[in-house]
Amino acid sequence: MNIVVVGAQWGDEGKGKLIDILSKDVDITVRYQGGNNAGHTVVVGDKEYIFHLIPSAILHRKKICVIGNGAVIDPKALLEEMDGLNRRNIKVSTQQLKISALAHVVMPYHRVLDGLREGKRKHKIGTTGRGIGPCYSDKVTRCGIRMIDLLNPRVLKAKLEDNLSEKNEIFTKVFHQDIFRFENIYNEYLAYGRRLKDYIGDTALFLNQEIDKKKTILFEGAQGTFLDIDFGTYPFVTSSNSIVGGVCTGSGVAPTKIDKAIAAVKAYTTRVGEGPFPTEFSTGLKEEIRTKGKEFGATTGRPRRCGWFDSVLVRYSVVINGISELAMMKLDVLDDLKKIKICTAYRYRGKIYKEFPLDFEVLSNAKPVYEEVDGWQTVTRGIRQYSQLPLNARRYIEKLEKLLKVRIKYISIGSKRDEIIKKY
Repeated sequence: MNIVVVGAQWGDEGKGKLIDILSKDVDITVRYQGGNNAGHTVVVGDKEYIFHLIPSAILHRKKICVIGNGAVIDPKALLEEMDGLNRRNIKVSTQQLKISALAHVVMPYHRVLDGLREGKRKHKIGTTGRGIGPCYSDKVTRCGIRMIDLLNPRVLKAKLEDNLSEKNEIFTKVFHQDIFRFENIYNEYLAYGRRLKDYIGDTALFLNQEIDKKKTILFEGAQGTFLDIDFGTYPFVTSSNSIVGGVCTGSGVAPTKIDKAIAAVKAYTTRVGEGPFPTEFSTGLKEEIRTKGKEFGATTGRPRRCGWFDSVLVRYSVVINGISELAMMKLDVLDDLKKIKICTAYRYRGKIYKEFPLDFEVLSNAKPVYEEVDGWQTVTRGIRQYSQLPLNARRYIEKLEKLLKVRIKYISIGSKRDEIIKKY
């Protein structure tokens, strides 16, 4: 069975842990979009691992990990991640990691441009500054450099010269910055190509051949649904398709070969960076949940904004992703609360919105309509059977299932790999 795991909110839902659990039962795990602007955290015993580009399934020996063509790769960051794993005795071999020759490359000018553009904006996006957006921009405007180009000095030279001719004009005349020197970048990226050569290949062909051999694949997204370039809270989004639909263009695997889509959700809601957030907590509760849930970005360390569960948001995500099962993460973070609110609609200028509004003004100014339920005020960590959860915790989960019209199969009650309940 070939499965996709996506985040149903604004990312940081705990996909890393879910992928780690599911990947042990599949042959191959594929990252199909995004760059090192996202982080997946996995806790095994007393060891914490943070992944930015490599699928977290690398922790399972003999499992194959693929970085697909839909991802963008900063080779310096990738090599640092590989070296870090090797230092921790997790060998990243060419048999275990495969990189698409067609994935686009994050260049030094992308990273600098990312920061300069953000600095000029009146309305900040909240970019991580990793150069992801400018790299995807070059991909779309057909001047990008791909991983395969790092293996061909003549092609890299021609593309880099063309790009620097244009980019240096922008840097000097628009931003009044120093130019980038061809020789330095050319030699640096050729060296990256030499180190990564044996990992780079036709991953689309590889994946389809493995599917023909009845091998199973898990596809993982990097960001949540509402950071998707098309369906997210634009313009406060990422630069790629993080929804299930992005799997096909980001991996070269046809939709007819995907069997199931699972979404990770938090028991509440968070988002990093700017943008609308109708159910955001007041300051006091925000700090309490942020501290208990350790809500700080795995990539940037930025504090996450926190709020109540938004069923309007997640229901829309369930629909556009074709979700058949949910995994609820961090239920234990709500253990101490006497009352818990669930957003069931929005109100704006006297009108009630039960469906997710596409108008940015409505979404930015809407007030949530809440249903309040009783908390359970009991420690849930340590519980491994759904029937042993406090009654009010089960009522909360079942209330969300009814609102979202999909079953919750997994319930996480802690950060460690084994702190999970399988409901059915």
